[in-house]
Amino acid sequence: MTAKSQTASRFVPAIFAAVLGLALITLTGHVQAAALHDAAHDVRHATGFPCH
Repeated sequence: MTAKSQTASRFVPAIFAAVLGLALITLTGHVQAAALHDAAHDVRHATGFPCH
């Protein structure tokens, strides 16, 4: 492996994580609080985590 490909292979996961994080923050910042709460509540029930 060349030095250039090693450097690129290190940055790809970091860039992907940054884009994913920014998208998550942007989307959750624009959704209504009730919809976000309902989605989290449904996920808790779907995974079997007690929330009541």
